[in-house]
Amino acid sequence: MSGFWPILKRELFVLFVTPLAWVLLFVFLLLQGLHFYILVSHFATQPGLAVDGGPVQAFFGQTVLVYLPMLFVCPLLTMRAFAEERRSGTIEALLTAPVGAAGVVLGKYVAVLATYATLWVPTVFYFGLLSRIGEIDWRVVGTGYLGVFLSGATYLAVGIFASALAKSQLVAAMLAFVAVVGMFMLGLGEFVFPPGMVRDLSGYVSVWSAMNELSRGVVDSRRLVFAATATVVALFATVRTVESWRWG
Repeated sequence: MSGFWPILKRELFVLFVTPLAWVLLFVFLLLQGLHFYILVSHFATQPGLAVDGGPVQAFFGQTVLVYLPMLFVCPLLTMRAFAEERRSGTIEALLTAPVGAAGVVLGKYVAVLATYATLWVPTVFYFGLLSRIGEIDWRVVGTGYLGVFLSGATYLAVGIFASALAKSQLVAAMLAFVAVVGMFMLGLGEFVFPPGMVRDLSGYVSVWSAMNELSRGVVDSRRLVFAATATVVALFATVRTVESWRWG
């Protein structure tokens, strides 16, 4: 784990000094603000619905607009992690420094994960507004944020691995996008495949089902195990890839 803190600080500095994080933050909040406005406008015309049973659940798990930012933001946040280092030639200096491969990978990963979490922080303001006009179940809000965090953590780990496989940021972003969309589409197989092993597998990995459960305050340990396992596997593969550069 040597080198974790220096790499983390360096990556956070690079992310927020360059325009990437700020552009993503602006676009992300613009889309989520529009998403929230549409939901509130819709539920305002539906009498008899509880606030915590309407726009809160819909925001986190019942519309595709909560998933689209994940599918695009995660590849964009991770595309430069290793691909830019290899393109610019700075990876050689990094590999000869007294830092471990695990420290490098985790430092870069935690930096993009922290940036991803930062994108979601301002959206708490939406539920603060709702709480002024009705009852809010903050436990449901909390499990909703747990869902977007777990899904993002998995997709970012996949994106970091894709960046380690590519020498171009564009290629890294495309690889990551194809991978996370593939995972998302596999999950939708639970609505397509007939009953059987494939359908059960699709239901197990389905981010759609996971978010629908978490948006209702239901925490299924199987979802947590899958997210943790997929994240660890992707990061382990990235560590082994980085180690191969050092010894290859």
